[in-house]
Amino acid sequence: MSQAVTYTDLPLANKRQGKVRDLYDLTLADNSEGILIIATDRVSVFDVVLGNGIPGKGKMLTQISKFWFDFIASKMKHHLVSMNPQDISGLNDAQREMLDGRIMICRKTKVVPVECIVRGYLTGSGWKDYQKTGKLCGIELPEGMQNSSKIDQPIFTPSTKADQGHDENISFDQACDIAGRDLMHTIRSKSLEIYSSARDYARQRGIIIADTKFEFGVEQATGDVIVIDEVLTPDSSRFWPLDEWRPGGEQNSFDKQYVRNYTEKLVSAGQWDKAYPAPSLPDDVIENTLIRYQEAFDKLTN
Repeated sequence: MSQAVTYTDLPLANKRQGKVRDLYDLTLADNSEGILIIATDRVSVFDVVLGNGIPGKGKMLTQISKFWFDFIASKMKHHLVSMNPQDISGLNDAQREMLDGRIMICRKTKVVPVECIVRGYLTGSGWKDYQKTGKLCGIELPEGMQNSSKIDQPIFTPSTKADQGHDENISFDQACDIAGRDLMHTIRSKSLEIYSSARDYARQRGIIIADTKFEFGVEQATGDVIVIDEVLTPDSSRFWPLDEWRPGGEQNSFDKQYVRNYTEKLVSAGQWDKAYPAPSLPDDVIENTLIRYQEAFDKLTN
């Protein structure tokens, strides 16, 4: 098994480190401001980065994002400029080799401070909300729905973008107060359009996209609203095998299911309290997770 890339230290400006990605500032070929987004092989659960990574995970998710950016390009502009490490000046050969396949060189935007979630199936926190209130984020749904039921018309449910802790669901009006009503109407429309198109495409290839999260930015030069961040990956979406979908319970998935199952067993056994230091993953969990990512990629692109 190859070695996981869990840390970067590049001679570039303004490094920021998220749970699974590293970001640096760049100057693009046209002298505009850009961002280098590196998908590392770090893995997080319960908002905690685990003790080891999954080798190649970052590359796989980057390739899936690239596929979807190409897919949506006719519907909406996005921030991806290049994935070629040779387009980054000041790096040596070893650094470029490490980055190959796991980077996105992107235009810098003014980030809209709202997470844009589209739900096509009743699951996760949405299912818990429905059980308590009969609604999904304040939106009425029919009575008698089950865990993992299909929602007739996909629903847009914005949330906050929390620097610390968990994001929180908010109403559309609250999102308008944060980002502006005209902008939020545009974003809601585009989120639903992109999700619906991707959902139909994926379903034809045996994948249910149960829900997903989009992020948007405003281009500084043009004022255009564009899609940013990753898009429609198993890390930002729930991917289910169509032939295994059975409403009424939790579903198998093409994402970190093996990681979650393993860590939840540790929590149930009192061997981990969801805090640092986090456990490391055994080889079988790593291998099974990579298999699921690869299967999703192959179904989408072949």
